[in-house]
Amino acid sequence: MGMDREVRLSWLGSGRAYEGRSGVGDPAVIIDGNGARGPSPMDTVLLGVAACMGIDIEEILRKSRVPLEELDFVVRGARAEDHPRRYTRVDFDIALSGPRPGDEARVERAVELSRDKYCSALNSLRSDIRVTTRIRTRTPASTPGAP
Repeated sequence: MGMDREVRLSWLGSGRAYEGRSGVGDPAVIIDGNGARGPSPMDTVLLGVAACMGIDIEEILRKSRVPLEELDFVVRGARAEDHPRRYTRVDFDIALSGPRPGDEARVERAVELSRDKYCSALNSLRSDIRVTTRIRTRTPASTPGAP
């Protein structure tokens, strides 16, 4: 089974800040463990899940011919006290405007389908995900003028 996505992440040389890209020429995102230069890695997880669900919900509502003008999320994650301090609970507060009276069931169904079936980011938080690592040691670039 091949890989579907690849991202690149580089330490910015100090602190806990990294620059990430999803492809050559794509815009960069800064992820900062201190939260000073960008969202933290764990906040980025919540943002990714919310964006994934938003994309699903918008698409499902469009296909269902439910009008949508605004779609906003507040996502709260509760983390375990002990390492690896994973999320043990994620709560979504979803606000939208545009649906007509009588569209409530379609909106609820769109959220349910995203949460339970379509949102890849949310379902990637499952405990049965397979993770592998490979370590390569590189020789640092030579300093100009060094022998």
